[in-house]
Amino acid sequence: MADTNGMTEVSVASLGLDKSSNTPVVILKENEGERLLPIWIGPGEASAIAMELAGVKFSRPLTHDLLMTIVRGLGSELVRVIITKVIENTYYASLIFRRNGEFISVDTRPSDSIALALRSKAPIFADDELLELTAMEIEEAGFDEAAFEGSEAVGAEEASQPGEEAANGEELRDYLKRLNPEDFGRFKP
Repeated sequence: MADTNGMTEVSVASLGLDKSSNTPVVILKENEGERLLPIWIGPGEASAIAMELAGVKFSRPLTHDLLMTIVRGLGSELVRVIITKVIENTYYASLIFRRNGEFISVDTRPSDSIALALRSKAPIFADDELLELTAMEIEEAGFDEAAFEGSEAVGAEEASQPGEEAANGEELRDYLKRLNPEDFGRFKP
């Protein structure tokens, strides 16, 4: 089973829209602290997260609902999601399943993993290094973290792409420094 040392449990704090790029952003917040992890995602996954957060159910299963039905039908359960790393502005995650006493790790986009974790009530963990990096960037940029806390949680998508111009860690840091909490609007599915 994947070790959770060096990992911190997080929850969806809010779902917004980055007004500068018109891209959905899911904000994860550590459960026992104040650090935030923003992940830019796609509109499809944002809608899937938003619908689950809002408790919206459809008579026919949507993609993430279907996948969870298949997982359960195969005798497996999603036991945790781990947001593992960021490389060239793309975040990576793993789904950890248990089946017949064995653990299986599957590479996935964070947005899909968050949508599945919400549906299965599985905990979400983020690598401490990601939270530390983001905390430093938010502090350097002068963000008011309290501005995020009042946001309504709504939903979000894909491997983060904080602007086409950002191609490496330094450019991501610069992009985050230029963002203001007002740059995030509310995402509407």
